[in-house]
Amino acid sequence: MLLAVGLLATAAVACAPETTGTAGAGGSAAPTAAASCAKDQLAVKTPGRLTIGTDKPAYEPWFKNDDPKSGEGFESAVAYAVAGQLGYTRDEVDWITVPFDAAFAPGAKKFDFDVNQVSITPDRAKVVDFSKGYYTVKQAVVAIDGSKYASATSLADLKDATIGVQVGTTSLQAVKDLIQPATEPKVYNMQVDAVNALKNKQVDAIVVDLPTAFYVTAAQVDNSKIVGQFAATSGAPEEFGLVFEKGNGLVSCVDQALEKVRSSGDLQKIETEWLGSAAGAPELK
Repeated sequence: MLLAVGLLATAAVACAPETTGTAGAGGSAAPTAAASCAKDQLAVKTPGRLTIGTDKPAYEPWFKNDDPKSGEGFESAVAYAVAGQLGYTRDEVDWITVPFDAAFAPGAKKFDFDVNQVSITPDRAKVVDFSKGYYTVKQAVVAIDGSKYASATSLADLKDATIGVQVGTTSLQAVKDLIQPATEPKVYNMQVDAVNALKNKQVDAIVVDLPTAFYVTAAQVDNSKIVGQFAATSGAPEEFGLVFEKGNGLVSCVDQALEKVRSSGDLQKIETEWLGSAAGAPELK
């Protein structure tokens, strides 16, 4: 996994408490007429072109080889799928560099929308607009490669594991509700404490959200691996949304385009390809 330490900011945001966000916060209602989303009527920064922002470096598995233009990687593929539904060809899409925090800071934006693992939250929705969610953050199990639980293929295989997890997170609730380990999970005030417990073999595995798991295995714990991912079923789901300047009239059309990508099954295919087994995160059921 070709991640680097710069993902720390993203991982820290993605690993949010249960109270973070509601799906689609800031999204707009569907357009009243399909004609309002005709390409030549879209409220874009540059007529005939779609400008998309993301940070640099652009990390895997969200982007491939630090190249958003490639169409490879989960978020690059999603962005181009949405662009296509809006009527834009690949050569009509321009990518610009936007630091992570700047994407959802107040003020005018140079992009039509930004895609960079930004969780939808009520506070952010006060100063920027969001699309409907394009990715529901899943939980992931991380263990030391070669250890007893590193080869688990189901949640049931983890019943006897000692699991570390951060207090007050969706991850903790998911452990209690879905894994239901025989031994009470070890709960830590800070995520880094859980990570250090894994390093020091004080726990058999830790549970964090999937974006954080990619960072843990790439930059924090040597010889660690993502055992697998699973969907949390309790509490409000944490979702990533495309980010827009507040009041941008493009939001409703992008929501419509995103729904077409979802209903066609393409969104699930993109997720399976870039965030599934190929990315080292098979599904645990």
